[in-house]
Amino acid sequence: MSDLLLQPYALSSELKLNNRVLMAPLTRCMADDDLVPTQAMAEYYGRRADAGLIISEATIIRPDGQGYPNVPGIFSEAQIAGWRKVTDEVHAKGGKIFCQLWHVGRVAHPHFFDGEVLSASAIGIEGTVPRMRELSYQTPKAATQEQIAELIGDYAQAAENAIAAGFDGVEIHGANGYLIDQFLHHSVNQRDDRYGGSAENRARFALEVVDAITARIGGERVGLRLSPGAYFLLEPGDSEDTKTFDYLLQELNQRELAFLHLGIFDDAMEFDYLGGRASEYLRKRYKGTLVGVGSYTPEQGAEAIANERFDLLAIGRPFIANPDLIAKVKGQQALTPYSEDMLAELV
Repeated sequence: MSDLLLQPYALSSELKLNNRVLMAPLTRCMADDDLVPTQAMAEYYGRRADAGLIISEATIIRPDGQGYPNVPGIFSEAQIAGWRKVTDEVHAKGGKIFCQLWHVGRVAHPHFFDGEVLSASAIGIEGTVPRMRELSYQTPKAATQEQIAELIGDYAQAAENAIAAGFDGVEIHGANGYLIDQFLHHSVNQRDDRYGGSAENRARFALEVVDAITARIGGERVGLRLSPGAYFLLEPGDSEDTKTFDYLLQELNQRELAFLHLGIFDDAMEFDYLGGRASEYLRKRYKGTLVGVGSYTPEQGAEAIANERFDLLAIGRPFIANPDLIAKVKGQQALTPYSEDMLAELV
């Protein structure tokens, strides 16, 4: 059954993957103090170039998108040059790599930048910054429509920067409770202007980001990650969220995209307001390529693909423990178990 994962897959006429396995984005906080990717990161990604497609760790589009220490950016010339070393390493080994574009919204902290924390509405989140527990989250400011327009422009510029850095495309991070997801879920989006108050308005920011990026680099080079199952950094979802995602998916079907990618662990649980698993919900509504994720083993992922639940399988933490994951799948070898101790260094 795992042989199904090793089959080539065409995302577009120009972008053909060697297999159906994606390396999921994995935040490692290993950039330098200027958020520039390092040589160690280039080697780390290069060791995993056998994946059909690597999705880079989440990469901030501008300074106020930062909520974690030492995450990479894609807004300065030095960062673009640093990423070029990574993409060169991956391409030299026959791989393909997309840059995941990220703004954390209300999960940002001004410890990392000068300025305001922005979100859909002035609704904060409890807790502290990972790896810097002395920093408590702050109540964000609701972004003005002028600031939203600037954000959309910065997403598009980040996509152009990613192509300049040698990436094969980008994945828009619209999942996991970060900025775009904050606009999509009504528990965080309490706006009463054209970006809130209805399903169409809550979906507007996400669609305008998609449109701006696809206009800049072409839809065949753009993926989108979504979390219709609201649970991570958000209040539990409900029927209002379903209305928003129903509308969003209807609109996305009219646009060219490389794929949709489920949010982290979205398919590891069921959601009453979605009628089951998130992959089942998306599959019924989205006509394009769907990437599944959610603690699947290669065998379980292959079975799900065979049953047409999704088209590609994203694997996360096992790729940390198994840089040679594709070779092990080919050889039907057992995978090395993942351990939290492996997060301490790039392996």
